[in-house]
Amino acid sequence: MMCKVPSQVRLMAGHRHSLLQPRHCPGSAAIPSLTSSASRLFSPPAALPRIVCTQSVIMGPLEDSQDGLAARFAKLGVTNSSVRTDGYPPIQPNCTGFLQVSDTHTLYWEESGNPEGQPIIFLHGGPGSGTSGGNRRFFDPEHYRIILFDQRGAGKSTPHACLEENTTWDLVNDIEKLREHLKIEKWQVFGGSWGSTLALVYSQSHPERVIGIILRGIFLLRKKEIDWFYQGGASAIYADAWEPYRDHIPAEERDDFVAAYSKRLNSTDESVQLAAAKAWTNWEMATSYLVPNEESLKRAENEKFALAFARVENHYFRNKGFFPTDSFLLDNVDKIRHIPAVIVQGRYDVVCPMMSAWDLHRAWPEADFQLVPDAGHSANEPGIAAELVTACELHKALAQKNS
Repeated sequence: MMCKVPSQVRLMAGHRHSLLQPRHCPGSAAIPSLTSSASRLFSPPAALPRIVCTQSVIMGPLEDSQDGLAARFAKLGVTNSSVRTDGYPPIQPNCTGFLQVSDTHTLYWEESGNPEGQPIIFLHGGPGSGTSGGNRRFFDPEHYRIILFDQRGAGKSTPHACLEENTTWDLVNDIEKLREHLKIEKWQVFGGSWGSTLALVYSQSHPERVIGIILRGIFLLRKKEIDWFYQGGASAIYADAWEPYRDHIPAEERDDFVAAYSKRLNSTDESVQLAAAKAWTNWEMATSYLVPNEESLKRAENEKFALAFARVENHYFRNKGFFPTDSFLLDNVDKIRHIPAVIVQGRYDVVCPMMSAWDLHRAWPEADFQLVPDAGHSANEPGIAAELVTACELHKALAQKNS
């Protein structure tokens, strides 16, 4: 079964790497020592201010807060007065592999960190964005066995930008296949934006396999969230960035931008696909940071990235996430209520506005809710990056306490 995508952005079939370190991973291919330019996207400064908060963020030293990090650790039954909040140094994978999950799709995966450590799986956003080296930097490599993979149609997975056999439920099954392939009994789940959607639905489907959940930039894939960003709402804040996205579609089709873009992203004309992909992707890249980020904007100019990002995103959003109801993720919170969890949200997130994180917080008050007051959407915003590292440290301390 073949997926039709522009020839200039197709991946080379059969591409493999050679080993970085002498370590066996099940079904892995070997890789050389690589320095990913994408790792630059994780850009918190070397020393970030400590973030202390309960349901809001107070910037300053821990001792100035009566209800800060110490209280958060205490809530988990852990005593710890010092915790890292800046990203860990860049590391390379121990090994990589390609896992065939269907007759059509083969997924790229990688492992880094401690081979005997606590497993954690990183679920990337989009859907369609793929992973990068910077994604490893949220996790203590001495404690965590860090698993990254590219979802169907994204990153190094093949076929590139393919929409066939590509649904939320396919991805949930893929995560389970990867867990079994790597011989992992249980793991933590970490995801932001669309990754938070996938983390929630996977955890709700397989709660017995999940020991902790860390979410960022909550996206529940409800109609009002799609309408806010793609139909009108965010456009009131980013009117300048909205115009190219809007103007790519003729006036008579603007009553449904998602459908109009779908028509072009699935065109048989490669130039039409790519033009629509760049317009779609540029809109999201332009709105993902509180202050415009040049590295983010450059991603929209990468044809390979833009095509997968736009085609796969649009496919999922037009199909309402393949969920049976609009409130599916909120309706199933009871299945994961008992699992330790942290929710991190930027106050000024325009892509996944705070209303979704707040709705999840209200439905799931047991989860630790962290609102970053001076941040937008991206995981690489300094305040959000610091909170995500802190969340991983909280879970690390909890695991050490229970070991």
